[in-house]
Amino acid sequence: MDLEVKWSPEATEDLESIAEYIARDSEFYARAIVSEILSVSQNIREFPLIGRVVPEIGDERTRERFIYSYRLVYQIEPERILIVAVIHGKRLLENFSERFEDST
Repeated sequence: MDLEVKWSPEATEDLESIAEYIARDSEFYARAIVSEILSVSQNIREFPLIGRVVPEIGDERTRERFIYSYRLVYQIEPERILIVAVIHGKRLLENFSERFEDST
């Protein structure tokens, strides 16, 4: 497929918050985790269907990949892949529903 990968402003803020939180204990691990999240997000462009369907949403176009304890949530659109959220794996997407309505 090889679609363009774009990050929503909210997902970018999520990633920055994660980096800041982890950096309180270890800047090394903060960089490593952010680097891995960015790497996985770029790999999605070739195989967007490799992620699982997000259970809370149940739409084939909304998928996620797990990186360590974080969920990288993305939507497959006709021209691109939009990274919608990066959240801790224990959190549900209930509070993030407006992100999906705005991105379509």
